[in-house]
Amino acid sequence: MTDSVFTKIIKDELPSFKLYEDDKTIAILTINPSQPGHTLVIPKKQIDHIDDLEPEDYQAVWSTVHKVSKKLKEVFKRKRIGIQVVGIEVPHAHVHVLPFDTLEEYLFVPDPENQPDLSALEEVAKKITESAII
Repeated sequence: MTDSVFTKIIKDELPSFKLYEDDKTIAILTINPSQPGHTLVIPKKQIDHIDDLEPEDYQAVWSTVHKVSKKLKEVFKRKRIGIQVVGIEVPHAHVHVLPFDTLEEYLFVPDPENQPDLSALEEVAKKITESAII
């Protein structure tokens, strides 16, 4: 199996806006956010379907989702923190965690053709990581 873009990020072969990392998971800002703070929680073990993870890796992902959710709620002060498991963009299991106020914001799908706004992502990452460690 060839390395996914997420595995390359985990191996530090590609840059990312890393918010959290432990021995089983990593949390990074997505480069195509639907809302500021839109974060991906990714198991370090590359596997396509989230339900194919070993139980300890599956639990680690959801533990990290919980940590990230609490941090995003604290930093962005939005009405809700949404969680999505879509599983079609990258063949590497991951969970989307995003702050939102309205159903339209939660369901918004950004245009993947848009170039990432790296300076805006850097500011969001700084806002999250400077507030306190997740």
